[in-house]
Amino acid sequence: MGLVFLWIAWGIGLVGVLTPRPAGLTALRIIAPALLVVAIISAASCPAPADWKIIIGLIGALAVVGLVTDPTFARTAVNGVAYGDESRYPLRTPPGLFFGPVPLARAVAVIGLVSGPWALAANNYALAVVGFVVGIPLALGAARILHTLSRRWLVLVPAGVVLVDSLTIADPVLMVRRHIRVVRKVPGTATVSAGTLDLRLGASWGTIRVELDGETDLVRTRRGESKTLRPHSLVVAINGRRALLTDLPHRRITVA
Repeated sequence: MGLVFLWIAWGIGLVGVLTPRPAGLTALRIIAPALLVVAIISAASCPAPADWKIIIGLIGALAVVGLVTDPTFARTAVNGVAYGDESRYPLRTPPGLFFGPVPLARAVAVIGLVSGPWALAANNYALAVVGFVVGIPLALGAARILHTLSRRWLVLVPAGVVLVDSLTIADPVLMVRRHIRVVRKVPGTATVSAGTLDLRLGASWGTIRVELDGETDLVRTRRGESKTLRPHSLVVAINGRRALLTDLPHRRITVA
């Protein structure tokens, strides 16, 4: 049964790499750490000298983890569903989620999906029922939450720049090009001035500030509460800041 799951994971990963999409990115972000854990456990339990197959498996798992954490692959995946003349840049995952809830959600997704079939293969029917009835819904819920992180973007469109982030704002916000004064690269530790809305959720690498010539309306969401705000600048953390700042002048948006 373990071999079957590994082949299924390999197939899903192959599709995710060959046809990059946000859903595939989410799947790879779940599968890759699980494969690395399996490879490490296999290598640790193997008597010395280690089997060359296990060594190759460990190297392969590390390579997959490196791929899914590469900003270039993330940009390729999110642009797999881009419409027409637009470029999507993923927002960075908040560190408070990356080092806590995200690994937990990945574990729930993997364990929830495999527990039922594994117990059924072992003829443990009571545990199999629990795995199917409880584990699979939990796994799907965890995967849905993780997929939210793959759908947080700053999008360059012909009309300007759109911020899509269901973690911080209720609806996507369009900042029209003629009202964008400048997009600045700023240090992650820079002080946020009055009138500027910080939507990084603790992330600091890849910080930019979008400065407008007036206020923009948006609905800020936090802990289940919504509040209408009118900032004149937005601060976000981007995956691929250098590429974004290179792309902006081609769309007649000033950078600094």
